[in-house]
Amino acid sequence: MFIVGLKGSFRTRGNSNTLMATFLEKAKILGADTHCLDIPNMDISPCRGCGTCERKGFCPIDDDMQKIYPLFRKADIIVVATPVYFYGPSAQIKAVIDRSQALWSRKYIYKLTDPGMKQRKGIIISTGATKGKNLFQGINLIAKYFFDGISAEFAESITCRGMEGIDAVRKDPTAISDSKEHAEKLLLPYLKRKKVLFLCRENACRSQMAAAFAKIHSGHIIEAESAGSSPAKEVNPIMRDVMAEKGIDMAFLKPKSYSDFDYWRPDLIIQMGCGDTCPYLPGIPVEDWDLPDPAGRSIDFMRGIRDEIEEKVILLQKDEK
Repeated sequence: MFIVGLKGSFRTRGNSNTLMATFLEKAKILGADTHCLDIPNMDISPCRGCGTCERKGFCPIDDDMQKIYPLFRKADIIVVATPVYFYGPSAQIKAVIDRSQALWSRKYIYKLTDPGMKQRKGIIISTGATKGKNLFQGINLIAKYFFDGISAEFAESITCRGMEGIDAVRKDPTAISDSKEHAEKLLLPYLKRKKVLFLCRENACRSQMAAAFAKIHSGHIIEAESAGSSPAKEVNPIMRDVMAEKGIDMAFLKPKSYSDFDYWRPDLIIQMGCGDTCPYLPGIPVEDWDLPDPAGRSIDFMRGIRDEIEEKVILLQKDEK
């Protein structure tokens, strides 16, 4: 499983950053792959309200936010850590939230489904100096709509009041242990899933579609990834089009090599028909679906491969129950 963390405080040893580090450290111990983003030190411009994302489905601003969109799409869990500023998140985190309008537009204007949305969860970690009962109301409300926009279920709000001064959270008798307990409770269901790696030659069509369908139909029991033996530079645009015909959003994807998964050992490899070019991994069962490569073929041919892959994925789900 993959977790993205967003640190929202400039203070390296700030209280919210400390709780985030504790959460991610526990996640790594449990076996998760984690990636933490130091948002205040990234180049993320405010939303300009230009409306391009609503007209075209993408944000035109060329900055580090373009690196974050694919991570949101890849993540099983997204953790946002922020101190309280006037009952809201830090300005740096708020910029990320506002720029996520691009994903909101794809979901609600273009009516496209992110394949990972059924299993993705969002978590807020927040600390504040005062002890008022409404201290985290604004942050939680913003988080609710942010996570909905990026296709994640708002699963947990981990908050600590009375955290005055750097390292205050370390002096709290329960804050650190509670963060670890939250991580374990949230992660264990994910770690029980069967890991399936779909392989083809370029990771531009067949294996990408298979992984997407597996996430949509079986994400609660299968952790699906895809890769290629000789990855293309980009995914096939016709593949994106035919998946969009079924309401499935294949934006922000990049072909990957099977060597990118050294950290992740699958329980099953399913080859799409790449034959001898697919790698052999000792001790891992292999299925070969023997599907023809649709690259360079007509859109109707791509549609046929798409539908055949979906049927096979549905059968795979039944076998796992």
